[in-house]
Amino acid sequence: MIIKPAFSPSAKDILRDRYLWRDENRNPIEKPEQMLERVAKHVAGAESSLAMQYKWADEFYDVMAKLLFLPNSPTLMNSGRPAPHGQLAACFVIGVEDSMEGICEALRKQMLIHKSGGGTGFNFSKLRSEGAKVNSTNGRASGPVSFMGLFDKATETVQQGGMRRGANMGILNIDHPDIRKFIHCKDKDGTITNFNISVGVFDDFMEKVNSDPRGEEAALLAEIADSAWRTGDPGIIFLDAINRGNTTPNLGELTSTNPCGESPLYPNEACNLGSINIAKMVKEGAFDYELLGEVSAVATRFLDDVIDVNHYPLPEIAEAVKLTRKIGLGVMGWADLLFQLRIPYDSKEAYELAENIMRTIQQRAHETSVALGKEKGIPETLAHLGRRNATLTCIAPTGTIALLANCSSGIEPLFALEHTRVRTQTDGTKVIMKQVNRYYEQAQKEGLPEEVMKRVFVTSHDVSPSAHVRMQGVFQRYTDLAVSKTVNLRHECSVQDVLDAYTLAWREGCKGITVYRDGSKSSQVLYRKEDEKKAEEESTQKSAPKGEPVPVMAAARPRFVLKRPQ
Repeated sequence: MIIKPAFSPSAKDILRDRYLWRDENRNPIEKPEQMLERVAKHVAGAESSLAMQYKWADEFYDVMAKLLFLPNSPTLMNSGRPAPHGQLAACFVIGVEDSMEGICEALRKQMLIHKSGGGTGFNFSKLRSEGAKVNSTNGRASGPVSFMGLFDKATETVQQGGMRRGANMGILNIDHPDIRKFIHCKDKDGTITNFNISVGVFDDFMEKVNSDPRGEEAALLAEIADSAWRTGDPGIIFLDAINRGNTTPNLGELTSTNPCGESPLYPNEACNLGSINIAKMVKEGAFDYELLGEVSAVATRFLDDVIDVNHYPLPEIAEAVKLTRKIGLGVMGWADLLFQLRIPYDSKEAYELAENIMRTIQQRAHETSVALGKEKGIPETLAHLGRRNATLTCIAPTGTIALLANCSSGIEPLFALEHTRVRTQTDGTKVIMKQVNRYYEQAQKEGLPEEVMKRVFVTSHDVSPSAHVRMQGVFQRYTDLAVSKTVNLRHECSVQDVLDAYTLAWREGCKGITVYRDGSKSSQVLYRKEDEKKAEEESTQKSAPKGEPVPVMAAARPRFVLKRPQ
């Protein structure tokens, strides 16, 4: 482990704020390379012999230090911590049963998971509607939206290991009597702020919308679209698409996802996520598929090992995770890769490249999982798959780890070529970071023709809603779980644009969709250069203290390009 990690100065600041271990006086006691050594050695501890542990610790360190692959934040933060603090998974789903005991049990699990550093997803559709009779008390039910407020308040109270606040996904199925109240539960800014919300939609509902544009279903979908246009919520989860991709249907239907929507899971399941930095894989002006395959194999083994060294917050979670051994290997740096190859985001060439890259990752992950199954044994429940892991691929939003890797987030187009990011610290102050894309700067210096610059260096608002959705659909074809993607819309777009995006996403086989219209929230995490003054006016920024930085408190989830998805 002799390679020094290539973290940028801003990445090192984030590491000091949130990831490096500290002493009792909150002084860092490790350097970034020591953090990666800690993670690599701990994860490789799942290997069968000391020799194998040394071998794979070196391999794991190498791909992380070269910023070719990074796991989700809890793995970086908590690897090596003694039980019960060494919780490494980011995503959990909790079942909610229609009884006071069931609701309290779900609340207990949520608080313990948030304490350990994970986010939680719920489907509240089992809860009876507001005003329904409660036989045990002869009273009336308060309904799922009311109970969501309880879960939201619990999230406000529990801080994740002193580092950040937890995030939640709340889903209500389209056929629930309280669906309209749910659709509008976040209409007012500042309500249920620790939840992303999505409506669970079925194929037959979408078919009725298409067959009868003036029917009840079409009117309800228009109401959802109008709310999303105005406020950014709710998103949509396509439940039948999720279950068509379910590799373990014998265990029941999938009805819930993690907070960002990219991990459909059973109750008590967790998913360990990691992302490959494809922006680092350009060799002599072409994409390096050989390197991609090598990193995919190492990253798959890494994530599988995480399952065995993880300290889960509850025994039933450990049991559920080890039953299906779901992992989620995805990508980040997609926009930066396209910039380097001079490929427009919304071009046929980009769609073909996306398909080839994701197919390669899926194939190598599958081959690695099969080999691991032979080496370590396949759980009986997965014998029909012939591989070790029920799921292998998943595309997360990669908010902070993309900053660490110094690349663009997930598969999103760049938000802006020059932008300002507002980052909130634990003491409530806000730090403003101004950034210019380095590939854009480089192209300017090279004197690329203006027409090439315009076509290649596009941002999220330059890309049409249909191109956003089609890109998500291409990546979804080779993704076991789901794809986190936000359809970012210009402020002047219409509700019909949102409706068209919903229909196209369903037809493209996406497992969900989130839209965000610029300016529909009173505050944002990212601002384009032209909106910089607004960011500074809204911010209560003061100079970061010299010496010891304080940890960053994340919001439930960044509310802009990194919003939710699917």
